[in-house]
Amino acid sequence: MNTNQQFSVSCHILAILAAYPGTPVTSDAIAQSVATNPVVIRRVMSHLREHGLVDSRSGANGGWRLARAAHELSLREVYLAVSNESVFAMHHHPNPECPIGSNILGALDNVFDDAQEALELALGKFTVADVLQNTLQKIN
Repeated sequence: MNTNQQFSVSCHILAILAAYPGTPVTSDAIAQSVATNPVVIRRVMSHLREHGLVDSRSGANGGWRLARAAHELSLREVYLAVSNESVFAMHHHPNPECPIGSNILGALDNVFDDAQEALELALGKFTVADVLQNTLQKIN
C-alpha cells in the first residue's frame, strides 16, 4: 500500500478509535469500515503503535484504542508514522548527457523540500479529533 493510502487508511482507523474512546475496537470491526482485510489493518496498526499513537489489548475483550486523546494526535504525527518517503519522489536515471537531465534533480531538491515542509506544517494544524468531527458533520 502506498504512503498516501496508508495515511488515509490511518486517519480512517484513528477516527473510528476516537469515536469509541477507551473502548477497544477489533481489527475485524475496523476492517469492515475500511472495507479491507483485517491483516491490512493490523499492518497499519503496527506502524501506529510503534509511534505511540495506538495501543492494543489481547484477549476476549481486546482490541485497539488511541494511546492519547484524539485532540492530542496531530495528522502530522500520523503522516510521519506511516510514510517512508516524501510525497514528492524524484525520477531515477535522468539522461546525464542532456543539459536539463543532468541538472534536474538538484534543481528540484529545494522545491520538493519546501513543499514537503509545507505539507507537514499544514497537517500539524489538524488532529484526529478534527477528522472525527468533520466525519460526523457529514452524517448530520
